[in-house]
This record gives sequence, C-alpha cells and structure tokens, in this order.
Amino acid sequence: MHARSALFDLYGDHLLARGGSAPVAGLIRILEPLGISAPAVRTAISRMVTQEWLTPADQPSGPGYALTERARLRLDQAGARIYRTRVEEWDGHWHVRVLAPIPDRSRRERVRNQLRFLGLAPISDSTWISPRPSVEADRLLAEERLEVIAMSTADAGPAARLLAAFDVENLGAAYADWHHRAGAQVNAATGDGSDDRTAFVVRSQLLHSWRLFLFRDPGLPAALLSEGWPGHAAAAFFDEHAARLLPAASRFVDHCLTPSGESG
Repeated sequence: MHARSALFDLYGDHLLARGGSAPVAGLIRILEPLGISAPAVRTAISRMVTQEWLTPADQPSGPGYALTERARLRLDQAGARIYRTRVEEWDGHWHVRVLAPIPDRSRRERVRNQLRFLGLAPISDSTWISPRPSVEADRLLAEERLEVIAMSTADAGPAARLLAAFDVENLGAAYADWHHRAGAQVNAATGDGSDDRTAFVVRSQLLHSWRLFLFRDPGLPAALLSEGWPGHAAAAFFDEHAARLLPAASRFVDHCLTPSGESG
C-alpha cells in the first residue's frame, strides 16, 4: 500500500468525519502499522499539497494538514460509491460524453484514468458512458478545457454492448476472487486476540483492496445485472466486516490523534 493511497483512505474513511484535518505526527502514528514510514508520509503529504488535495492547517498539537474542498468532494463521492449510501432506482438513462481528440498522450491517459475512476467507461476512443450523472466528471472535463458534447438518453443500446464497455464478465470474476481472498484475510487476522491496532490494519487493507473497484465498477444498476452476480455477495461481505471492524479501528485512530498517542 503506497503512502498516498493510504492517506486518501485515512482521510476519507476516518478524518473526513472528524473535521477533515489532522496533525502530521498523528498521521505518522496511524499509518505506521501499515508499514508506511514517516519520510514516506511526509513525501506523500507534500505531493498532495502540490496537487491541491491537502492544505496546511496547524493543529493544537502541532503542524497539520486539512482536506481542500476539491478533496472533500472527491472523498464524499467516493465514499457514497464504496458504501453505496446514495443508491437510487435507475431511471433507465445513460449519460454520454463525447470528447474532442486529446493529442498529448500523457494528458489523454490522465483524463481517461480519471474518467474511469469517476464511473465512466469508453465505448469508443472519444465517447464515454455512465448509468449515472457525475458532477465531478463534468468538472474534470471543464478544468481540462476539453470540447465536450454532453447528453443523456434512454434510447442508448444495445444494453449488452454498453455493459461490455464495463467488462462486466471479468468484473464479476474479479469480485469473486476478491471475496475469496478477503475472507481468508479477515479470518486469519481477527481471532479472539484481536486488538484495536489489528482491527485498524485489517479494515484498512480490506478498504484499500475494495476501493480499487472504483476504477472498474461505476455502481451498475441492479436492473442491468443478473441476480447471482458475484459483486452482490462481495459487497455484502465488505459491508458486514467493514462495519464490524469500524468501532475498534476508530478507537485506534482516536488514540493516535491525541498528543500522547502511540502506535504500539
């Protein structure tokens, strides 16, 4: 787990609900059990400040960093997809964005990766679709100053062709594989001797691996998926164990955020 990814997970899963800021010393203590060193944390923080995800915000216990509004929006929307807190009945509309060509390869790949993370998939080099609207995707395209044709339609199809853009078959297989590996991980690390630190580590690993599905799954409507699709069972497993481990993981975070908190 890279320091930058761990920081995003930490801010989104714990610190956003605690005001969105934390002292550097506390961040270092929290991430130490994940095998992330203090220099790696500081380097990741510096990069996130440059990228306008974090901003300096001194804390009572020392120097710290707070989420920017841009980061709050990203984490709020990511959290809604991770925990499916805003699942609504699908209205049958597909949201389509047709982009002007992007000649620069690095810029093109950056835009593509961001659009995938935000739940869109390409049906051609220039045309992207999603079953749900995305304010953040439209903001991204505006910030990139791209010429875009935007529309929503209930007449897009065939459905099989659109679902193929999201590689649903392989996505289902990936969910099944994740479920198997996560089950072994949770069973091996949460016995009778489990403590708050262990709960935090296991939950962080569970969240980190689950969050990677944000790059592949836009939260496809149930109406488009088979009843036995593996993603349903995987989501139920994640929900159960993320909730079960949360109280102990939160105690560990709170302990590390106190001036005298220690990670051991």
